[in-house]
Amino acid sequence: MIRVKGLCKEFNDFNGVFRALNNVSFEVRPGEIYGLLGPNGAGKTTCLRILSTVLKPTRGFAEVAGINVMHDAEGVRRNIGFMSCNTGIYDRMTAREMVEYFGRLYGIPEDKLQPRIDEIFDMLQMHEIRDRLGSKMSTGMKQKVSIARTIVHDPPVIIFDEPTSGLDVLVARNVLQAVMALKEQGKCIIFSTHIMREVEKLCDRIAVIHRGQILDEGTLPELADRHNQPDVEELFFDLIQRHDDNLEKSPAHV
Repeated sequence: MIRVKGLCKEFNDFNGVFRALNNVSFEVRPGEIYGLLGPNGAGKTTCLRILSTVLKPTRGFAEVAGINVMHDAEGVRRNIGFMSCNTGIYDRMTAREMVEYFGRLYGIPEDKLQPRIDEIFDMLQMHEIRDRLGSKMSTGMKQKVSIARTIVHDPPVIIFDEPTSGLDVLVARNVLQAVMALKEQGKCIIFSTHIMREVEKLCDRIAVIHRGQILDEGTLPELADRHNQPDVEELFFDLIQRHDDNLEKSPAHV
């Protein structure tokens, strides 16, 4: 459902060329949650923006739902939902109005849109806030609306870019429950985070990304066995430390 091979992204800055992604490759299957685990600035968001056609890669290949992100950006957008920690909820629209608005942007016929919204409001337990204005919503309510508008067109691929960042524990739990419900529907999901507990709870496979490179990927048991490190947090820090140590020893840094 998602295929990425040799993906590179470079930006020009005052110091020359900054490589945000360096030869990144992975695949994600339907009904799977694939975790991108890395510190801030690791390249997670850059990768996800390429997959969602917001950015163009410098080199490499990326395909979403069988569609090349470079050749058919509009086709990719029809087949994905993208949610970040920034809800961007409109203050003067109600929950239902916002979801309806995005449904119409996706071209969903009215006779199908209304039942679809009712289905989503049932799943996310949103009926009590359907007529509440964005300006009167709590953070948790806004996150539910953000999820609802992300999935209103029933996309086969859903991208979550640190959706629980800055949330309290109860709101974050609701978000994670919604992600699990989408997995059970057979969705192909990428979940970007730097929170170890979320990786342990949600992800079928993970990739540890740092300085634009995937250091390793696999299931948690596979990674624990390969690196002789059963604790996810210690595994994460060990991979990053070894990568940075090797980088310091490389000829370019001597």
